[in-house]
Amino acid sequence: MSLGGESLGARGLRKRDRDKRNRWGSASLNLVSLMDIFTILVFFLLVNSSDVETISSKSSVKLPESISSKRPDETLVLLVNSSDLLVQGRKIASIADVEKLNQSLIVPLQTELQIQYKRLYGALGDKVETGAITIMGDREIPYRLLKKIMMTCADANFGNISLAVQKKAVSES
Repeated sequence: MSLGGESLGARGLRKRDRDKRNRWGSASLNLVSLMDIFTILVFFLLVNSSDVETISSKSSVKLPESISSKRPDETLVLLVNSSDLLVQGRKIASIADVEKLNQSLIVPLQTELQIQYKRLYGALGDKVETGAITIMGDREIPYRLLKKIMMTCADANFGNISLAVQKKAVSES
């Protein structure tokens, strides 16, 4: 066999066939689509990985224990530790000042809760009868203080009150 006046041997034929195959280039893997799929998968897993609702807790608050199995809802958080009263992490009053008051309502807390109610439920108008709030109270706070806080919450239209607790391990017996 000759090509252009020269003859090709078996070696030349193999080289020509190899060149024809390589003319189209080698097959390559397109990683862009694969990376897109994995990116979407990662975001999906991050968003849906948590089925336990946690409320951010300060180390200064030791919550009481409970065997309740109901999960908490996303609500306004009122934190009560041994020294301060905080709404959404913002200090409202000191516990010492609150305990000195002979009133059944805590005025600074009432004012803040009314502002928060307008912010959260103001656009809904009369559709919301009562707001929801979660009280994270240290297990050592006195009951009379907790009663004042709950009365103030109810007066500020936050009647749906939940108390945050730690889940107690139930022993099988």
